[in-house]
Amino acid sequence: MLTLFDLVIRSMRKNIKHYYLYFFALIFSVVLYFVFATLQYDSAVVEGAGQSMRFAAAFKVAGILLIIIAGVFIIYANAIFLKRRSREIGLYQLIGLNKGAVARLLIIENTILSAGALVIGIAIGMLVSRVFLLLLMKLVGHDGFIALSFSTAAVIQTAVVFVAIILLTSVQMLYTVYRNTLLGLFNAEKKGEHPKKPRTAISSILALLGVGLIGFGYWLSGNMLNDLIFFNMLAVLASTILGTYLVFRVTISWLLYQIRTRKQGHLGLNNSLSIASLMHRMKGNANSLTIITVLSAMTLAMLGGSYSLYYSTEKETRYVMPFDFMFEEESSIWFDRYDLSVQDFEKGLKENGIDYTTETIELLDVGGTYEKGVFPAFLGQMEGLYNASIVNAEQLQKAGLQMETPKNGTLIFHSASLGTVAKDTKIPFKIYVASGDKERVFTAVKFGEGDVVNASFGPQLVVNDADFTEYKRMMHPENEVRNVQVFTITNKDQLALASEIRHKNKDEETWSYGFDYYSMYESSIQSNGLLIFIAGFLGLVFLISTGSILYFKQMTEAEQEKQSYATLRQLGFTVKDIMRGIMRKQVFVFGLPLMIGLLHSIFAIKAASFLFMSDITIPASIAMGVYGLIYLMFAVLTVGYYRKTVKAAL
Repeated sequence: MLTLFDLVIRSMRKNIKHYYLYFFALIFSVVLYFVFATLQYDSAVVEGAGQSMRFAAAFKVAGILLIIIAGVFIIYANAIFLKRRSREIGLYQLIGLNKGAVARLLIIENTILSAGALVIGIAIGMLVSRVFLLLLMKLVGHDGFIALSFSTAAVIQTAVVFVAIILLTSVQMLYTVYRNTLLGLFNAEKKGEHPKKPRTAISSILALLGVGLIGFGYWLSGNMLNDLIFFNMLAVLASTILGTYLVFRVTISWLLYQIRTRKQGHLGLNNSLSIASLMHRMKGNANSLTIITVLSAMTLAMLGGSYSLYYSTEKETRYVMPFDFMFEEESSIWFDRYDLSVQDFEKGLKENGIDYTTETIELLDVGGTYEKGVFPAFLGQMEGLYNASIVNAEQLQKAGLQMETPKNGTLIFHSASLGTVAKDTKIPFKIYVASGDKERVFTAVKFGEGDVVNASFGPQLVVNDADFTEYKRMMHPENEVRNVQVFTITNKDQLALASEIRHKNKDEETWSYGFDYYSMYESSIQSNGLLIFIAGFLGLVFLISTGSILYFKQMTEAEQEKQSYATLRQLGFTVKDIMRGIMRKQVFVFGLPLMIGLLHSIFAIKAASFLFMSDITIPASIAMGVYGLIYLMFAVLTVGYYRKTVKAAL
């Protein structure tokens, strides 16, 4: 007499061709989560977290997102797996097993599979963890040998997370067994939609509304910098998501119906295998395609933005730190942050054979007002001109900055903090400076790139020598004339050594980079390196998860349509004839979500471009291109599976 366990073993042997999809989903999820958990507990990463960055917090947030993505992926894969076995579940009940016994059988199978996947996934994770650790350390600029140690905590954390996910899938199995009737189980794979004639007026209005909402979201994303910026962000997100759903649910269905109507139902082979197949599943696919499209857009925007930050780190650091080093005179409030004097710094450079150039630049601290309406509304009127400095263009040129000399009465406005909104700033505009005996009016004729002195706490107004000398003479005594000494290291390979000399007596708890370009660059590359690693890791997980889901769905549809392919082959159609129609279908299933997702991400990155001081077109394009290529690989795999199914149909 067969026991329940014997039945489990026989069932697993019989369903080996179905199990590999679900087994792959489990192993893949375990590997990636274990790798992430290993990095979280690795000594090199923990040391980095303790020294400079919020590694721990970033990894915890990313870990939660990873759990959500992996959980959804496994549950979705399990749903497809159960649907493909629905007839088998019905047969068990038909031969006399009650629903409780069938549920126990499935849960035992699931436990065995999950335990095996957990062991295999952790083993594979141990092998690939070092690759990801080396990549992370490379991105954050860590040099030296890195030893990857086995982490018991990572194993325990991975096991706990996946036990919880296994419990969820077990509940999912119980729900599937108990909620379905015997007839429903036998017909589960045959379920399809019977497309009805859409109501012309309502469908056309909703179809246009979907396109209109997306268009509105795109327009608003380029005009969101005002007092309602937060509300605008929510409006962009809501209109884009709703518009995308209506496009998949109504617009495309309406267009497909119009095509079929114009052809009077005579679709031909290619259209029957593409348009007709899509129409019968459009309602069921609308939700999943919308979610995949929107999340793809968010992932692409995240990848593009993080890579743009990493790609432009050096350039954007230079916007804030145009000189390698800067010292203020001893009376400055910033001088006390360091024990090292200018003389000691120069002595250290000479002792270590570091060539350099140095100049002194005068800064005239002034106050005044801007012409109203110059800056974007969301910044306010910015009428107060606090901590602004008038700088001599000739002194900057002598110090090594490439800069034009303004004409009399004009100036070049420099501010790294406001550089991100330069494109939305009215040029030219008036600046009223009132720190002298009488108010002086300058005309800002250009918005310069970045700052002209390191880490300035206000705009720098660059004027010619004549205007600078005149204003310096007429300034009130209470206004400060600050002298800063700037250094440029001749051989940039010696910047790290020079930075060590600069900071050798610095208290670890004081400001992290001061007026030092290299220290700020190092700090930024660590932050941006961690950001791009997490974004890339989560993007890879999401990409493979969504690609696999689409692949699994198409495999299921291929199995359901296998009899139709056999009939077509018997009627004399070749594999090539049938595949032409199938490939059209795959262009829609894979290509349309990718195309709309790319469009969404382009406008999302464009909307966020005010956060970047430099051009991000190239890095964002590279990130999107790589994402698109990997995504399309799943389309190629799907077409290959269909070809195999069609060949085996006869």
